[in-house]
Amino acid sequence: MANITKRVSWSSLCEDRAPGEGTALLDDTPGARRCRRQEFSGGSLFRIGRLSTIDLDEEVTSKEETLKQPNEIPHNEKLLSLKYESLDYDNIENQLFLEEEGQMSPMGFKCVEISRWVICGLIGFLTGLIACFIDIVVEIVAAYKYKIVKRYIDQFVVEGGLCASVILWAILNSAFVMAGSLVVAIFEPIAAGSGIPQIKCYLNGVKIPRVVRLKTLVVKVFGVICSVVGGLAVGKEGPMIHSGAVVAAGVSQGRSTSLKKDLKIFEYFRRDTEKRDFVSAGAAAGVSAAFGAPVGGVLFSLEEGASFWNQMLTWRIFFASMISTFTLNFFRSIYNGNPGELANPGLINFGQTETLYIHRSYLQVIEAILAAAATATVSYILMYCSDDCQTPGEHQAVEYPLQLFCPDGQHNSIATVFFNTPERSVRNLFHNFPGSYNSLTLFLFTFTYFFLACWTYGLTVSAGVFIPSLLLGAAWGRLIGNLLTNSGIFADPGKYALMGAAAQLGGIVRMTLSLTVIMVEATGNVTYGLPIMLVLMTSKIVGDYFAEGLYDIHIKLQSVPFLGWEAPATSHSFTAREVMSSPVMCFNRTEKVGTIVDVLSNTSAKHNGFPIVSDFTTNEVYLFYSTQVIKFFLHVFVERAQLKQRKLLLKDFRDAYPRFPPIQSIHVSQDERECTMDLTEFMNPTPYTVPQETSLPRVFKLFRALGLRHLVVVDNENRVVGLVTRKDLARYHLGKHGLEELQLAQT
Repeated sequence: MANITKRVSWSSLCEDRAPGEGTALLDDTPGARRCRRQEFSGGSLFRIGRLSTIDLDEEVTSKEETLKQPNEIPHNEKLLSLKYESLDYDNIENQLFLEEEGQMSPMGFKCVEISRWVICGLIGFLTGLIACFIDIVVEIVAAYKYKIVKRYIDQFVVEGGLCASVILWAILNSAFVMAGSLVVAIFEPIAAGSGIPQIKCYLNGVKIPRVVRLKTLVVKVFGVICSVVGGLAVGKEGPMIHSGAVVAAGVSQGRSTSLKKDLKIFEYFRRDTEKRDFVSAGAAAGVSAAFGAPVGGVLFSLEEGASFWNQMLTWRIFFASMISTFTLNFFRSIYNGNPGELANPGLINFGQTETLYIHRSYLQVIEAILAAAATATVSYILMYCSDDCQTPGEHQAVEYPLQLFCPDGQHNSIATVFFNTPERSVRNLFHNFPGSYNSLTLFLFTFTYFFLACWTYGLTVSAGVFIPSLLLGAAWGRLIGNLLTNSGIFADPGKYALMGAAAQLGGIVRMTLSLTVIMVEATGNVTYGLPIMLVLMTSKIVGDYFAEGLYDIHIKLQSVPFLGWEAPATSHSFTAREVMSSPVMCFNRTEKVGTIVDVLSNTSAKHNGFPIVSDFTTNEVYLFYSTQVIKFFLHVFVERAQLKQRKLLLKDFRDAYPRFPPIQSIHVSQDERECTMDLTEFMNPTPYTVPQETSLPRVFKLFRALGLRHLVVVDNENRVVGLVTRKDLARYHLGKHGLEELQLAQT
């Protein structure tokens, strides 16, 4: 309700309003019936697990709350953070929803469906443009950097004093990385890494603050360009997936809350359910733009990201992926001056994350600078000490050949992988003719690049680990091919490099079907499908024996209440009564404003959901209400000048979505506290409920499959006895010693 500017005293409206005038939202009838509930009393009001809940919503504005919030998250897989809330993927079928749907004609529903396809097309087009922009800028800037460094190296090989060239290389790398790390650390820390774990959590139903903001996208694009050009052991394809998700979240809403611009289009899709589906399409479009694999993008979104799926969503996501791939290849072909390249496939990448143990911004930036300088120094030392000199093949193109101490007409072999962008290094390992690298060169590269990639993974930079994983796997795969060839067994090292790359990447992210299709689409040869699948299945089985996938480990370290596909196998003995949050704060259908304000203002009561009890004499009839909607009601209650002559509509809620006003911004007078609010028209009249004896796996399946935010638990007399939230389910997992319960942390 940003367009409401005049603050109106509710006491005057209570006196002046004629009977039947205005909205059913407000009811100043004295003696409103109160529900039976627990007395409002501080921290004992509502309990989850072993600690009281708090609300760290992304719209928190109170200075006092900001000062109280800890600066660090305890990175411990035995903890579960209470700062994350669930997204509401269940449609609320209240009176307003039913009235709006009843007024829509069949043509109106067709227009909504057409709009979905239009949005998916826009998502694919814009994601392809962003991917193309990143590709071209990285190529141009990296080419300038490598040409400058190459000129100095060639000059000082003859004149002596090679230290100057390595210092120049380290300074250039450090400058780019410092710029990218500063932007991430200062302006938007959520933009660090690839963003894939955060998008995976978002699609699972977890509200990750600021993950799909426009500011995050800008920082992400700038940061990944600086990271790749800075020579770190990173790639740019993982962040493209996050970028596609941000584009989808913005385009589907028809406005930008960051820029405060509303195009007044696509208003129907301003709710969590619709936004989730478009973010799935955006993630798939990012995969497609990064890898040139539209089918692989759809399967990636299905296998690795989306928690909810349907047939029509599959086709819309495929449409977005196709548009993204076509847009990328079209503009790349124009840039390269060769329109015939439209059919060429792309390359592949992986993801990275935020720093896990260094929390001060300036230390994070310093660490990134040290990593950039160390990468350049180690690369230079290996090239300097290497005597692996090769003559370029007939069809082999070396982008930045370094002769160093090799004879004329030859180049330093290890420089083709170190002195290059990661994508081109992978291409060289795949396609260079047999004998292009000796075994010692490949071993030294694999050994050093492994430690550089591990160090780089935790830096506060925007970058991915798809390409580092592929590059590392391609190196040791080609090494095995060399050893087989030297043993008298015919082997094409390039094919072994492809299998090694697939095995390395699959072992890290545990992808199977989607990665197989991505690799097949990227290579353009379907005959590699079966061996790639066998390699990926093997790497997944072996990897799962030792640890979880990289994204799952990252999610656990961030203490996110992520829900898997199934409940723990040994949890059938647990019932809803044992895992639910209780006691529960209930509201009446007509409730005093002062009571509502007090409940929402108390941090221990912020469980973000309240059953509405209408009959407490016999069996209670309950409805359901979320905190964000109640906060919006209070905001309208205080600022209701424009609503005096009309009812509230769903459009009013969509205009406020997703940043509903915080309770700290709502101020009511003493007279206003005594007024009552009628909540009947806006409640969910049919919330999902379970008996208190329901088993944990059954509760888990219902909660997970329907995308719920709260599940009401009732006793034998149909009375509300508790609520099941995401944290109640996520805190149980199968550990080494059987079923374990995670500790809940207020951070």
